[in-house]
Amino acid sequence: MITNIFLAARNAVLRCFAASGHPPATVAKVDLDRYLGTWFEVARLPNLEADGFGRRCVDVSATYTKRPDGLIGVQTVSYNATAGMRRTEVKGTARPINPGGSKLLLTFYYVVRGDHWIVGLDPEYRWSLVGTPSRRRLWLMSRTPRLDPVDYDQAMAVAVAQGYDSARVTPTLQSTAA
Repeated sequence: MITNIFLAARNAVLRCFAASGHPPATVAKVDLDRYLGTWFEVARLPNLEADGFGRRCVDVSATYTKRPDGLIGVQTVSYNATAGMRRTEVKGTARPINPGGSKLLLTFYYVVRGDHWIVGLDPEYRWSLVGTPSRRRLWLMSRTPRLDPVDYDQAMAVAVAQGYDSARVTPTLQSTAA
């Protein structure tokens, strides 16, 4: 818990001192009902939660559900490959902070918050590119554990156009069959 509070504070400071320039553009409109369901992490920019403190998270997924209070429930599941595939599950909420629904504010443990902006989205909702305004975090999510190379390249082209460092993006191992 202390680690999560530390990371939340660190992320807030980083947002304040993000690289100068304009934040990335988000997609114009997200049909949040269509966005609900399970997404598999196909690739990510390395980050402390998944790649630090002796961790190497694999088989990462996020499931979004509609809640009665109007918020979106978020459940993330991952396995630490460096700790005998120990399972970690985190539950939180998301709420849109812009009219188009493409900027989400995620909250975990009631105090850990993070911006998740949808900066790329396949028209058929097969993949989603989620990043932070600082461009320090980026996740390529897919409805299936593996993404077709053409779709992967298309998503990375969006990442580059949005100013993210795609050369640092690393694939996320998904052992589940597609």
